[in-house]
Amino acid sequence: MKLLLINPNISDTVSDLIRLEAQRSASPGTEIEVLTAPFGVAYIETRFESLIGAYATAQLAAEHHARFDAVVVAAFGDPGLGGLREALPVPMTGLTEAALASAHLLGNRISVIAISQRIQAWYREVITAYGFGSRLASIRALDRPLSSIGGIQDAHAQALKTLAERAVDEDGADVIVLAGAPLAGLARALRGQLPVPVVDGVSSAVRHAETLVALQPGLARRGSFAPPPEKPTRGLPPAIEALLAAGVLRRDA
Repeated sequence: MKLLLINPNISDTVSDLIRLEAQRSASPGTEIEVLTAPFGVAYIETRFESLIGAYATAQLAAEHHARFDAVVVAAFGDPGLGGLREALPVPMTGLTEAALASAHLLGNRISVIAISQRIQAWYREVITAYGFGSRLASIRALDRPLSSIGGIQDAHAQALKTLAERAVDEDGADVIVLAGAPLAGLARALRGQLPVPVVDGVSSAVRHAETLVALQPGLARRGSFAPPPEKPTRGLPPAIEALLAAGVLRRDA
């Protein structure tokens, strides 16, 4: 099995964290490849930045998906996941969707630990859109400058742990989700140090992607995730043009 994880931001250090945790979490024989967005921002905090990340992800997915059994949007907030699920002929998931699916099996009230205050509004909207708004106990986030996006775990480990403890003690969280690719692997480091289960988005996404491939559930040809209909286009990269054309054939099959 081959899985492609796409980092929708331009931080190679974050891609390194994603790759390490994905390789640790994957089943024996699963091959992992991580690609970094060729354009965009260092890390995604806002709705507009997520639009940029979604397009960068779409471009990489269009160019490379044919070599893989499943694709993962490796950023919390899952930029572009819904649209890509319409277009790609392989199973997909994202860090938020997969982390929430894991947390759902572990408890009722879910708290999310994030890397910045600004990011909270967008995260809350995404979580609500997935149907987990009523189960969201809290979103707690760091409130300090981030000098190195790839070094957040080293620089702020104790602060992140304290936020998680407060989510349990003050917000009634049954499960903690560590949000964002910069925190990939932190759940592994905190295992046993918190009084409730801790969920990592990268490891969850890898395992859920493997499950989707193994289940062989088929792809949508009808319904809201059917491939986009045929229509004129202009100025699109060749790989995206080809993906749209292939989707038309799949829909009409």
